[in-house]
Amino acid sequence: MAINPHQKEAESAITKSNISKTKQEFNWKNCWYPVTFIQDLPTDRPYSFSLYDEPFVLFRNQQGKLGCLTDLCPHRAAKLSDGQIIDGKIECLYHGWQFSTDGQCLHIPQLLKNAQIPRNACIKSFAVVERQGIVWIWAGEPVAADEQRIPTLPELDNPEFVTTDFMSDIPYNQNTLIENVIDPAHLPISHAGTLSNRHDALPLEMEVITHSVDGIFGRYRNQGIPNLPWNNISFVAPNLVVVYTTMNEERDWYRGVAAYSIPLGNNQCRLLFRSFQNFSRWQLKLIPRWLDHCYRQKILEQDMPQAAEQQKHIERLGKSPKEIYLPLNTSDLFPLEYRKWLDKYGAYLPFYQGYSTAKTQVVTEKGSLFSPLEQRLYFHTKICSSCNRAYQTTKLVKQILIGLAIALAALAILTSDSGISPVAVAGSLLAVVSAFLAQKLKTKFEYSHTRH
Repeated sequence: MAINPHQKEAESAITKSNISKTKQEFNWKNCWYPVTFIQDLPTDRPYSFSLYDEPFVLFRNQQGKLGCLTDLCPHRAAKLSDGQIIDGKIECLYHGWQFSTDGQCLHIPQLLKNAQIPRNACIKSFAVVERQGIVWIWAGEPVAADEQRIPTLPELDNPEFVTTDFMSDIPYNQNTLIENVIDPAHLPISHAGTLSNRHDALPLEMEVITHSVDGIFGRYRNQGIPNLPWNNISFVAPNLVVVYTTMNEERDWYRGVAAYSIPLGNNQCRLLFRSFQNFSRWQLKLIPRWLDHCYRQKILEQDMPQAAEQQKHIERLGKSPKEIYLPLNTSDLFPLEYRKWLDKYGAYLPFYQGYSTAKTQVVTEKGSLFSPLEQRLYFHTKICSSCNRAYQTTKLVKQILIGLAIALAALAILTSDSGISPVAVAGSLLAVVSAFLAQKLKTKFEYSHTRH
C-alpha cells in the first residue's frame, strides 16, 4: 500500500485496502506491524519482542532468511529468545531443542537414536518481510499475508531523498503515542528550542479530508498568514502517522516524517521514527547516527512525562477523554479524530482508549527495574545498534583514560627529579579531563532529558 500524501489530490492520499471494500471493521491481526530497523537487528543471536503482550522471536537461518516464531518452546515453556542460533536453527537454552525458521523441530538431544520427533513438537510461525529497511510481521495466518498492504513511502526508495532513522520504546500505550504524534499544536510549547519556538504557538486551520477504516487524511496550517502552504498529515491504520511539510514551493523542497509504532503491550509501545527530505542532503549524511539520536531522544523525552501522566490520569479518573478534555477546533482536531476512529473501528483491538469508548485490560502494576533517569539506556540505547556500539566504546575509552591517568601520575612521582615528571603530570591531567568528557558523553546514552 503506497502512501503519498504529498500529492495535489488529497482525497487519493490513502490507497484503499481490500478490507475497506468488503466490510467496515478493523481486524488487528490482518495487518503488518513494524518490529525494528534492519540495521538494528542482531545477526548472531535471537531478537525478542512482543505484540499486545504476546512474545515473539526473530532469527535468520543459514541462507539469511528471517523467521518469526512464538517465543515459547513447546517442551517446557522456556523462552526461545534466551537461547542461541546454531547452524541457522534456534536452540532452546533449557534442553537444547532446535527449531527452523518455519517452526519445525529439527533436533531433540534426549531422543533415542531411531525415535521420531513428535508431530506436535513445533512452534507457530508468522509471516515476516523486510521492506524499506524495516522488519514487518503479519499477526494473522501466514496464508493471508498480503505484502501489498505494507504501508510504503515512495520517497524512501528515491535517491534524491536522504533519510534518518530513530527507534525507542515508550512507557505508555500506542493510542497515547499516536495521539501525541498526530497533534501539531503541541510542538511550539513542548518542543520549544528543538523543533519549534513558543512564538509559533498560533491558531491552526485544520481539515479532515478522508476518514475510513484505513485511516485518516487531513491538512493544517497556521491561520492569519496569507498563501501559506498546507502541511499534509495522515494516520494509516493501525500504526503509522505521516506528515509532509513544504519547505520551498518553487524548488519543490519538502520534508516528511513517518512515525511507525507497534503495541508491545499494555503501557508499552515502540516508536520507529523516520525523517526524509530532498534538500541539504550532504549535511545530514555527515552527522553520525548516534549523534542524531541524542537529538531525537531529547525531543521524544521533552513531552514523554506529560503523555505518560495524561494516560495515567484518564485511567485513574475512570472517565473517557470526551468527559475530561476541553478541545479547541483550532488545535485539537486530529487527536480527537484519531480517538473517534478508535471508537468506530477499534472494537476488535485487545485494548484501546477512544474518545468516548474504551476496552481496558487489567494489569498488575510492576515496579520499574531502573531509575526513571536511566530510561534512555533501556528504552533506546540497548535496542539501537549505533548508540549501543558508541556507548560501549565510550565506556571503554573512559576506562582506558582513567588507567592512563593513574599510570602517568605514578610515572610523575617516580621521576620527580627528572624532566619527564612535568610531561607525565601534564599527560595525566589531560587524561583526567578526557575521561571526564567521556563520562559526560556516556551519560547521553544513559539518562533521560529533564526540562527542569
